[in-house]
Amino acid sequence: MAPLRNSYPAPVPGRVVVVGVCAAGKSTLVALLRAAGYAAQSCAQEHSYVGDMWRRLSRPQALVFLDASLAVSRQRRRASYEPEYIAEQRRRLAHARAHCHVYLFTDDLTPEQVRDRVVMALAALGVEPSAGGAELATF
Repeated sequence: MAPLRNSYPAPVPGRVVVVGVCAAGKSTLVALLRAAGYAAQSCAQEHSYVGDMWRRLSRPQALVFLDASLAVSRQRRRASYEPEYIAEQRRRLAHARAHCHVYLFTDDLTPEQVRDRVVMALAALGVEPSAGGAELATF
């Protein structure tokens, strides 16, 4: 029997992955980052039982974690999320939260403010937009 691998695939330079609870702003941020030239994608980690799916499948250079309160999530989605539903998402996101490069609580921020703060954090990490970044985001 072959030994189990303990290492993850190498991160892809320039790749940005966004995770977070439902209605935290993941899709909006990804669209804004792609428009700015970043190779960005969302990872549905909050729906996966594989805690490190974000790392195994996406191999990001930078992991962005967006968070929002239950009240704001309900308001943004006009959904009746139960506290247990969001608690389960946070449990599934625990590995990503522990390993994220950027954490942002989005309740009181506009999409542009979220983008600007993430772009500043990415620059500090050495992650810059690239020519054709939106095309590179099809991973």
